[in-house]
Amino acid sequence: MSVIEQSVLDNLNISRRPQASGGDKIGQEGFLTLMTAQMNNQDPTKPMESGEFFAQIAQFSTVAGIQDLQNSFSQVATALQSNQALQASTMVGRTVMIPSGEAVFNGEDPVVGKVGVPDATNQLLISVIDDTGQVVKTLNMGTRDAGVVDFSWDGRNEAGELMPKGDYTIEAIATTSSESIELGTLLAERVESVTLGSGGITLDLASDRSVPMSGIRQVL
Repeated sequence: MSVIEQSVLDNLNISRRPQASGGDKIGQEGFLTLMTAQMNNQDPTKPMESGEFFAQIAQFSTVAGIQDLQNSFSQVATALQSNQALQASTMVGRTVMIPSGEAVFNGEDPVVGKVGVPDATNQLLISVIDDTGQVVKTLNMGTRDAGVVDFSWDGRNEAGELMPKGDYTIEAIATTSSESIELGTLLAERVESVTLGSGGITLDLASDRSVPMSGIRQVL
């Protein structure tokens, strides 16, 4: 490849600078200006081969195309995130079901949940356990076929006394003729606000917990 004389660069108001380690960049207009000057001032005895010329153009076009594609992806990602944030904002004030065995009793409202029963069971028991490990209430859901079972705890113990507000563990045990199986539960939570952070969108719940949008199993 022929070298552009400094006088040509001076006429184009372009100065020759030492080669940098990746910090110097040239735009499409500057590239075409340099390419034109290089063609006009090439050595007639050693003209630039057409293959070399088109290779340089193709290389620059490829880089420019990748940059445009990256910009397009960035714009799409921003639009998707904004759309998700808008959709998430409609969740404020709604009640959602999340996979959890930790309930927060506020002293007034019942704790509502669901449990999935994979197979028919002779007996389904749902126990409410306080922070000392004591079972304060057992809900006998009886014989159940496979499916989803709704349950609700009114916040009272076996004696009918209202329990203090706080954290309680919900444990579901399904008993068949041969074994007892612990099942996972879904608990209802009210969405208080939405947070948009670097890790994505999270829903802030009334229990002072936060869950990602992907953690929602049902909207009531």
